[in-house]
Amino acid sequence: MLADALEHIVSGIVDHPDDVEVTSRSMRRGRLLEVRVNPDDLGRVIGRSGRTARAMRAVMSALSTRGPVRVDVIDTDRD
Repeated sequence: MLADALEHIVSGIVDHPDDVEVTSRSMRRGRLLEVRVNPDDLGRVIGRSGRTARAMRAVMSALSTRGPVRVDVIDTDRD
């Protein structure tokens, strides 16, 4: 559910919504959501001074009913 919500939010921000991919994993300290986008959209998802990414993390934390959630934006150029 959280991954779907995050994918919906990110798809509304980017220019290439078909390239948005969100994966979810359980970690020792809670849930990890990894966001992959088209390299051209990376700056748009992170935002100026990281404001957009910080806002997405806040929304995901508010939606989480099962403890902490970590949201990572993955730079696909470096993979």
